[in-house]
Amino acid sequence: MKRVLAAVLVGLGLTAGAVMASVEDEIRARIQPVGEVCMQGEECGSAAAPTETASSGPRSGSEVYDAVCMACHTTGAAGAPVIGDADAWAPRIDKGLDTLVSHAINGFNAMPAKGGCASCPDEEIQAAVEHLVAESQ
Repeated sequence: MKRVLAAVLVGLGLTAGAVMASVEDEIRARIQPVGEVCMQGEECGSAAAPTETASSGPRSGSEVYDAVCMACHTTGAAGAPVIGDADAWAPRIDKGLDTLVSHAINGFNAMPAKGGCASCPDEEIQAAVEHLVAESQ
């Protein structure tokens, strides 16, 4: 009986050790580095250097609207005037395009500067404002 118990305990110990090793291997795989720092002039890794691609230029107003503005201006979130609602937009449009663009770029009331798109150039924000105005008159 003692021998059977000893054999079972040894078997469980070996199985537990294999399971622990497997778990440790999985952890090592999850936390392994995903890259390395390579200084200019050093021979690093086998990965080719990234190539720069030419920009296709600024996005259209509707593209910027779809990517940045629509979350609030289709739902009216935080008091944003809904695109196409001429009554809501009329008093804003009366202030002039320069004022609307300035508010969009610098932020106004609950809207953050550039609608939260810090990487958007001013010309894209202006194009988005022009799109909103055109769709809301």
